[in-house]
Amino acid sequence: MATPPPIKLKQSQANATAQTLTAAAAASSSASHDTARLLVRETLRISANLASSPSIPAEPPLSLADSPESRSLNRRRLGLVEEEYVNSSLRLICCEEIDGRRWNYVAEKDALSGTFKKNSIRALTLHSPQAPVEDLMSFVRSYVVPEGFPDSVIPSYVPYMTWRALKHFFGGAMGVFTTQTLLSSVGVSRNRATPGAVAINWILKDGAGRVGKMLFARQGKKFDYDLKQLRFTGDLLMELGAGVELATAAVPHLFLPLACAANVVKNVAAVTSTSTRTPIYKAFAKGENIGDVTAKGECVGNIADLLGTGMSIMISKRNPSLVTTFALLSCGYVFSSYQEVKSVVLHTLNRARFTVAVDSFLKTGRVPSLQEGNLNEKILSFPWLKDKPVVLGPRFKDAFQDPGVYLAVEPLFEKERYIVTYNPSKGKVYALLKDQAKSDDILKAAFHAHVLLHFVQSSNESRSSAQKQRDYNNYSDIVLTTTDLEAHISESCKIVSKSYGIFKSKAAEQGWKMSESLLNPGRARLCASDKSG
Repeated sequence: MATPPPIKLKQSQANATAQTLTAAAAASSSASHDTARLLVRETLRISANLASSPSIPAEPPLSLADSPESRSLNRRRLGLVEEEYVNSSLRLICCEEIDGRRWNYVAEKDALSGTFKKNSIRALTLHSPQAPVEDLMSFVRSYVVPEGFPDSVIPSYVPYMTWRALKHFFGGAMGVFTTQTLLSSVGVSRNRATPGAVAINWILKDGAGRVGKMLFARQGKKFDYDLKQLRFTGDLLMELGAGVELATAAVPHLFLPLACAANVVKNVAAVTSTSTRTPIYKAFAKGENIGDVTAKGECVGNIADLLGTGMSIMISKRNPSLVTTFALLSCGYVFSSYQEVKSVVLHTLNRARFTVAVDSFLKTGRVPSLQEGNLNEKILSFPWLKDKPVVLGPRFKDAFQDPGVYLAVEPLFEKERYIVTYNPSKGKVYALLKDQAKSDDILKAAFHAHVLLHFVQSSNESRSSAQKQRDYNNYSDIVLTTTDLEAHISESCKIVSKSYGIFKSKAAEQGWKMSESLLNPGRARLCASDKSG
């Protein structure tokens, strides 16, 4: 039986198909070889052209998912197209850098005339576009740190702003509770008073605060030489005022006197904060950027205050214990304020830092650095207290009760424009200034007073230990005789004449700036008198 024709037809179709595929593969192989040769030839030609012209930045890598249209568009935005690379018609003009990012400016050159074409300058970025997170961080930094940070400020700026932000955070949180308490006490929330009476009470409260602010402004000179102490004292007063405002919740019928007292205290604290703000920011600024440092510092404080306010609003909805919440927030506020003040590094020698510097010099022979001196400065000291062991520029009657002591020590200071003595009854060293005393004389008098205090304290300690060994119950106080006092003063004069110049030079080497006004001398001056009669 013969094979059916349909079967022969299928076999012939399969053979034809196989032959077609074979031919196609051969053609494809040949075409791929031609393409490869073409690519190699073009690559060599482009490399030769680029080698003979200035280097042009490579275009940023393109994603494989980009379409041909988008690739072409990106190339044209950057001024990088294939024909320009092949013809090498672009020439580098100059480079530019802005905030760490670099651009190259290129221009197209006419091949015939050899001159640059008009309006052919193009900017080529050498950086890939920033991520959204980096853009956000750059935006935030423009509000919270000075321009050029960290090179535009000293290193202590960061810890200061950290503690300042925490202080404002706790302060903003407390403000919600104090305001809520005041409104409740005045009768707004419970409708215990008419709107007119509420308004009058509130106006009187604010008016009393303004009066207190004006009265405290006369203490302005103290803001210059006791800056840190007054700043911390002002924050303590702010806490005291907040505590008085919370007390109105317990005695709402005493709202007006308590609210007025609290507002007076808080406004005094506000004057202190405002008056000490500029010198602190000035200490952080490098160059003439104090305005920028001040603006960014206040912005940080406002941001932290808003965050604290928002947190306190959420907490207040749960009706927490008012006393416990206030105690916790107050502890955080006071601790942050103390650390904020301690982190400030000032270059000037006020009384507290001068005492630290002189004590270190007398004990070790070296003047502490700026960081050491500011760190060892006593912050928790109220400037208005008069219990300091050294008094500069006192009245004569405070320094001397016995005329014999004055007549004995006065010849030792005949060539000086000051007199230094010790009053055993008060336990203080007094540096009296003569009417011819100048700036350096006042500084030398303060240095001499600390040297004499060092001698007296060392003598008292040795006498006290010896007295305890002999008879503990007979004497409780160690009293210097006039002879001992004269010996101490005479010895201190010798030490001062040799070491005062050394102390000044070492202080200057450490970066300290000395000014007699920062030592806050008294206004009393000894005048020359005719003693012939």
